[in-house]
Amino acid sequence: MKDNYKKTIYACFVGYIVQAIVNNFVPLLFLTFEKNYQIPLRQITMLISFNFGVQLCTDLAAAKFVDKIGYRTAALFAHVFSVLGLVGLTIFPEILPNAFAGLLIAVILYAIGGGLLEVIISPIVESCPTANKEKAMSLLHSFYCWGHVAVVLLSTAFFVIFGIENWKYMALIWAIVPLMNAVAFAKVPIVSLLPEGEQGMGIRQLCKNKLFWVLMLMMVCSGASEQGVSQWASTFAEMGLGVGKTIGDLTGPMAFAILMGSARAFYGKFGDRIDLDRFMIGSSILCIASYLCISLSPSPFFSLIGCAICGLSVGIMWPGSFSKAAATLRNGGTALFALLALAGDVGCGGGPTFVGVISGLANDNLKKGILAGTVFPVLLIVGIWLLKKQKSTKGDGNEE
Repeated sequence: MKDNYKKTIYACFVGYIVQAIVNNFVPLLFLTFEKNYQIPLRQITMLISFNFGVQLCTDLAAAKFVDKIGYRTAALFAHVFSVLGLVGLTIFPEILPNAFAGLLIAVILYAIGGGLLEVIISPIVESCPTANKEKAMSLLHSFYCWGHVAVVLLSTAFFVIFGIENWKYMALIWAIVPLMNAVAFAKVPIVSLLPEGEQGMGIRQLCKNKLFWVLMLMMVCSGASEQGVSQWASTFAEMGLGVGKTIGDLTGPMAFAILMGSARAFYGKFGDRIDLDRFMIGSSILCIASYLCISLSPSPFFSLIGCAICGLSVGIMWPGSFSKAAATLRNGGTALFALLALAGDVGCGGGPTFVGVISGLANDNLKKGILAGTVFPVLLIVGIWLLKKQKSTKGDGNEE
């Protein structure tokens, strides 16, 4: 029976690749959109805000409706919306009077798919009757990193070989991935996250639980620790290697994503031999060290090294926090995973914003903004400590 659930887990792995596609493909085309559709770049970059804004709204809404429609139906909807959005990129700007409106509709469609995937994939893996849930969760989240790397490398190679003017064919090629995975999710076995007859905790019940708020803090700090540096990796690559923007876009974010995925894959392989709390605390300390290296080193090259190390250090934070939540609030249900995803996305958006604001206050000194960002891994360590303290005091995390 457990062998059958391997197919479910593999489909979930591909689900995170789909999320990487919808989050990372369009930013490669910003200059192309500006040229082809005569849309100001300032307006085009709003597509990122709409993407993550819609995903945030979907995270929140999913807490209410996913249990009613079931994980399989939600997974199918997620993949169908992703397909429609990616295909829509090639159609809507051409048939609508306003090209930006066409792009925006496509982004909204695949953002709904991406938001749903973020909510349901982790609990589907958690519900599978397999041992070492923490290992499976870490390995699962590594596939977002590998998907990110694949999107950048394969799309760039396609543009070099066939020309950026043929980007629509690449969009259609990427749309095949969610289409095929939808077929897989229609067939693989899926079980309920909770035992039959039990009901998951509601949003109000979760909000009354002290451990829930500690876990939300950990998720916010996980997302902020990751994106607080990731967003600036390209800039440090350009400075540290003295290369142009294109190579900088490839080198900085790619090194970050590869090392982040490697950390998750490492725990996915050896997690049964490693204490999760110690691994997360050690990673947080390494993250603090990487932030200090980036912000205090006089050498741009060593700042770039710090960016890469940061990718390694943040790898376990997001999946580790999910695993801690599943083990702590065992009947948290879909609402728990949806709100954790929401908190993580808030951190992903808030981290770079915080760094940017502090940098602005320091006369656009990016390094001072990164230095201030050390507050996020520090708070994550505090969160892990509070979680252990609260659990030892209260016992079962499901108690109020």
